[in-house]
Amino acid sequence: MNYLIGAFKPSCNISTTFSDAKNRKQVPMKKENGQTVMVPLFHSQENIAGQISIEPLQGKKVDHNGVKVELLGQIEMYFDRGNFYDFTSLVRELDVPGEIYERKTYPFEFSTVEMPYETYNGVNVRLRYVLKVTVTRGYAGSIIEYQDLVVRNYSPPPTINNCIKMEVGIEDCLHIEFEYNKSKYHLKDVIIGKIYFLLVRIKIKNMDLEIRRRESTGSGANTHVETETLAKFELMDGAPVRGMLTILLEISCI
Repeated sequence: MNYLIGAFKPSCNISTTFSDAKNRKQVPMKKENGQTVMVPLFHSQENIAGQISIEPLQGKKVDHNGVKVELLGQIEMYFDRGNFYDFTSLVRELDVPGEIYERKTYPFEFSTVEMPYETYNGVNVRLRYVLKVTVTRGYAGSIIEYQDLVVRNYSPPPTINNCIKMEVGIEDCLHIEFEYNKSKYHLKDVIIGKIYFLLVRIKIKNMDLEIRRRESTGSGANTHVETETLAKFELMDGAPVRGMLTILLEISCI
């Protein structure tokens, strides 16, 4: 039985090392199995370069029909697992058909890579970037190894950032106006807002403010919408009086 199990193991180990690994920032990423791993962080238009090492297991050789590395940007819907939409696909051929008897290292580089979208892991969809190393073999099946990347893109603050004003209420019972100082926020920003109680003729026990993330996937009849509460704050405990309530919250706390 042990012999049969060993027969299905890959005949080599594949590892990827980035040329700037010592200085490259690492960020946590949650895998499908629930484990959290540290992976390198990249931005659009950066160079992705390094080395790929293939080392046969002791006493074995690797017959192959070629070695290649691909940089893939993929979108996967969780209700259609296994089917990817590739919006980025770059390939570098590393080796011609032959045999590998001992550890062999291949340099690679993808220059000024356009990565327009950020890495995202949601409820129904994920967007990921991976380096895919393939040792192509015919009779025994190809050996494939993946290396995850995380991409984050930053943009300058908007020149126009208007405030948000809205009002809600119940006719002849409640009239409330909300005002927030701007409509776009940085992840380390502070939310400053005001709530005006213009009419209060019902009993109000408390008031909470929630920050939610809304995810929409698909289109038309196949649209799926998921809402997740990221943070919840209690603004008021007890009945309000006519006037104004000021909000001051730090987004960084979520």
